[in-house]
Amino acid sequence: MGYRVVVAGATGNVGREMLNILAERQFPVDELAVLASRRSLGTEVSFGEQTLTTKDLDTFDFTGWDIALFAIGSDATKKYAPAAAKAGCVVIDNSSLYRYDPDVPLIVPEVNADAIEGYAKKNIIANPNCSTAQMVVALKPLHDRAKIKRVVVSTYQSVSGAGAAGMDELWDQTKAVYNPTTDVEPAKFTKQIAFNVIPHIDSFMDDGSTKEEWKMVAETKKIIDPSIKVTATCVRVPVFVGHSESVNIETEDFLDEDEARDILREAPGIMVIDKREDGGYVTPIECVGDFATFISRLRQDSTIDNGLNFWCVSDNLRKGAALNAVQIAEVLGTRCLKKG
Repeated sequence: MGYRVVVAGATGNVGREMLNILAERQFPVDELAVLASRRSLGTEVSFGEQTLTTKDLDTFDFTGWDIALFAIGSDATKKYAPAAAKAGCVVIDNSSLYRYDPDVPLIVPEVNADAIEGYAKKNIIANPNCSTAQMVVALKPLHDRAKIKRVVVSTYQSVSGAGAAGMDELWDQTKAVYNPTTDVEPAKFTKQIAFNVIPHIDSFMDDGSTKEEWKMVAETKKIIDPSIKVTATCVRVPVFVGHSESVNIETEDFLDEDEARDILREAPGIMVIDKREDGGYVTPIECVGDFATFISRLRQDSTIDNGLNFWCVSDNLRKGAALNAVQIAEVLGTRCLKKG
């Protein structure tokens, strides 16, 4: 016996990916409703071999539905998630709205699946930021072995993290570079993204960091350990899909790079591709469409007593968003909403 599942925001990049992953992982769906805003009403989307027509999110009755995957942004989530939760439907939310609410669990199943039991307080579960999700999958097994004291991370985030508009802007500006008669001014991003990098994601905060950087700090602490110190620099790069991260960690206990590599090879959700030769590492293009978080360039940091460096790559539309949401639904079904 399966579940009655809702995907809200089914016409967006993440919503479509949620549908793909539900089908790929054969999530036990008895009935599926795909919802969109009125401007996208009636749009057809694919679910496996089926073609489904979107319904109106504004008038949809969540009563009797088991799980709702939300990919509609914080403003819309603020309006519709409480209504769905009140109707008895467990909301798995991809926006940032509930991530820092102490009564809402923030879940990465490979890292803190046990925390999902707290969903009952509000009938809502939060999905972390895309850049955080892939990093904590790599940090957790190392933290369990040697206790991480400090993390320094620089991200190289693809334009799909800014939605379809970000992808369109990169595409249009790239074409314009080769057509001098065309000029595409920045709209989604603050500067030209084609053939450029922009050290600015989300709004600036009083201390000079951006909100994206703050999210990585706050979410890592909530998901793994509040004692971990994290500093981040988040950068948008001209890549369509796939986030990359250069990560430096300092641990309390010494951790040899070979042991760390073995630990990561055995950890759930991770694929280690780490050959010290030309091409012996993973780049964003190679991770697209994959479920794994890839680790490469693992090496000792000789500037401190207990330090390691590594390169971390993942499909941000999958592990950073849709895949993690579906994995949460799988854990929820197994542990909390058992049927049949």
